[in-house]
Amino acid sequence: MRTVIAGGHGKIARRLEKLLSGRGERVAGLIRQPEQAGALLDAGAEPVVCDLESAGVEEVARHLAGADAAVFAAGAGPGSGVARKETVDRAAATLFADAAQRAGVRRLLVVSAMGVDDEPPAGTDPVFAAYLRAKGAADADIRARTGLFWTILRPGRLTDDPGTGRVRLAPSVDYSTVTRDDVAAVLAALLERPSSAGLTLDLVNGDTPIARAVAEAA
Repeated sequence: MRTVIAGGHGKIARRLEKLLSGRGERVAGLIRQPEQAGALLDAGAEPVVCDLESAGVEEVARHLAGADAAVFAAGAGPGSGVARKETVDRAAATLFADAAQRAGVRRLLVVSAMGVDDEPPAGTDPVFAAYLRAKGAADADIRARTGLFWTILRPGRLTDDPGTGRVRLAPSVDYSTVTRDDVAAVLAALLERPSSAGLTLDLVNGDTPIARAVAEAA
């Protein structure tokens, strides 16, 4: 199996790359800067330089050609302004989905965030509000596509604590934290569960082992 991950240098992506390569699969990560390549090689992934803010759909589709699955794990990240929430968290997600369809890659996983279907509450920081709206718009676009077997994963507040291997995974859960280790492990498990296509799932740490949580959700 070959999986291509957008945002290949991100914290979740590198964890996922290591998991997939560790089970003998081929994985490639799209990165913006050539100097990020070493981190991907260390994780067992093929680095592919492709800036989703400037690339066209044909270029991205070429990188996806021959893949069995695609994972959108890119994000503008902390410190970025309102404009990049639009160009990365929304536009790059829809571009990646367009490219997957163009390349004939039907299985798509998207890393989103909890609570993005609703308008941000009054008083929300403007940049964070722009992030939530961008994620919500991207999710709505992808859920409207009939040509993709998509799954949208919506983690709670991310931490770098060691993974617990236990989560709560359902269409709606109470907001809480989840480790990036566990997010990556859930993504890896979802890739093995085609029956999870068409689902939008919230994710936080909980009491259920990941394999069982994914099986029950799917």
